[in-house]
Amino acid sequence: MVGTVANPVRIAVLKERAEGEARVAATPETVKKFIALGATVAGERGAGAGASIPDAEFGAAGAELGDAASTTKDADIVLGVQGPEAASLNGATSGAWVVAGLDPFGRRDRIDAYAGAGIEALAMEFMPRITRAQSMDILSSQSNLAGYKAVIDGAAAYRRAFPMMMTAAGTVSPAKVFVMGVGVAGLQAIATAKRLGAQVSATDVRSATKEQIQSLGAKPIFVENVAGIEGEGAGGYATEMSDEYRQAQAELVSSHIAKQDIVITTALIPGRAAPRLISDAQLATMRAGSVVIDLAAEAGGNVEGCIAGEAVQHHGVTVIGASNLARSIPADSSALFARNLYNFLSAFWDKDASAPVLPDDDEIVQAIRLTSGGKVVSERLTAS
Repeated sequence: MVGTVANPVRIAVLKERAEGEARVAATPETVKKFIALGATVAGERGAGAGASIPDAEFGAAGAELGDAASTTKDADIVLGVQGPEAASLNGATSGAWVVAGLDPFGRRDRIDAYAGAGIEALAMEFMPRITRAQSMDILSSQSNLAGYKAVIDGAAAYRRAFPMMMTAAGTVSPAKVFVMGVGVAGLQAIATAKRLGAQVSATDVRSATKEQIQSLGAKPIFVENVAGIEGEGAGGYATEMSDEYRQAQAELVSSHIAKQDIVITTALIPGRAAPRLISDAQLATMRAGSVVIDLAAEAGGNVEGCIAGEAVQHHGVTVIGASNLARSIPADSSALFARNLYNFLSAFWDKDASAPVLPDDDEIVQAIRLTSGGKVVSERLTAS
């Protein structure tokens, strides 16, 4: 447990240090809600600047404002979009919690440092895909916005119109958009492309997504007569497909992708490199001026030749290595992220103790707790 009735829980919100990160882990809305629960909230000056939230709004919501050191001093809980370095938390209380997106596989060194410093690290991206955790799921909230932004960025790079247009000078054909991977990001990409008037198709290794694709008015493109993945993998995510299915899908995609104007790839497997969906040879079949947006660029990319954070040309096709698109619309992504964190902590808030309590046997707690008692305790990390 953190905090006591006599000493209210102190929640700290730091300015993000990662390059290009404009989001913030709390908003005036969630600051007010935390204070209503009985906590005190301290915020580093300028923490919300990237998300267009002035310090004055945090102050008006009741947050104490100061520099990084004063913000973390005696903090029981530190909220972050991306986890702060352990060395920056020296002033926090013993056993303080860090609640953030922690990139446990990519930044194992930081997780070990948290353990060594006696910090309890709670990785919000490990939130299980169960009904009661939906409102706490940062991957879903941020992927939703990323799927939307992928279409917007694709439309800007495409340099042609999206919808069909009937004019006195002739007809403009609608853009053909193909979405590969129908998770949260993919579904939002489909919906956004349809709203913009594109002709949309989509595919996924999970056969159960076919109805979801059709419900959004898009055409499902699926391998027939070869067993795919009927359901979903652990935690609601796709798992790796068989070699037979991968080969059949590659053949199907090759014939379909040559006719597409914009392709959006979203396939990710937690803790592993992104699966390769589009080869250089397949890119070569697309017409000049086509655009591919790879949402898995930071995990190695679904597209051959993709470079994270850059737009490159291959055979006249623009390949955009999308780098965390949610942070490119930081006001909305911060609002959703902050609500995810509030929903998590408030769900475990003990009114009598005036503090959150995390039961060891709770499914959510077991999934997201990385460190405790000076050790790394997450089975997903200790088994890797």
